[in-house]
Amino acid sequence: MFALYKKEIIQFFSSPVGYIALAVFFILNSLFLWIIEGNYNIPDNEFAELTPFFQLAPWILMFVISAVSMRSFSEEFKSGTIETLLTKPLKQNKIICAKFLSVWTIALILLLPTLIYVISIYNLSIEGQHPDTGVIIGGYLALILLTGIYAAIGIFSSLLFDNQVNAFLISILLMFLLYYGFEGIGNFNLLGSLDYLFQYLSIDFHYSNLIKGLVKLSDVIFFISTVSLFIILSNQILLKKIQ
Repeated sequence: MFALYKKEIIQFFSSPVGYIALAVFFILNSLFLWIIEGNYNIPDNEFAELTPFFQLAPWILMFVISAVSMRSFSEEFKSGTIETLLTKPLKQNKIICAKFLSVWTIALILLLPTLIYVISIYNLSIEGQHPDTGVIIGGYLALILLTGIYAAIGIFSSLLFDNQVNAFLISILLMFLLYYGFEGIGNFNLLGSLDYLFQYLSIDFHYSNLIKGLVKLSDVIFFISTVSLFIILSNQILLKKIQ
């Protein structure tokens, strides 16, 4: 399992695609946070804080992680290398876990350069009024858990289609639906008591708590449960495909 996990990461960063994904994520965030005027621009805000970054990152990550994960299984089935992979002494659930962990690790690597934002806002803040460290820690914890869900969705989508473009598009659609779609439905207040249920099922409902520094066990359990759900679904799809 570790060999496959390591192979996936090395293969990703041995091509220009890995560095392009890293650059795109960092540059887009930097443009919106520091240059382009708007709600996410940190210098335009009255306070030096990273909340705009934590609000913006999920939307950019939808596209970046979908691009990172789209070839995970799609390429294996299209090229026929999945048969070679299955002949190795690896159970199918370990293959899925290795693929999932590799995508999640790559996503976490994408977050590393953004730590420079933390240094920047501390330098921008007034002496004695430094940003709330608890909020920053909660925000990065939220991103770590969020990228886990996105990675699991990406692997699931890659198993649905042999075509990478289709996997990419369905991955973005599922991420959007789970991140904001359910909450959007609940916000219409048309379903009575079900409104709260739809809001609770959305990722943003729990993510918003974490980026405020409110780390609740129920929110962490939601993220872990959602990841587990997509891993289980991926396992079932792979099983059906190889039978």
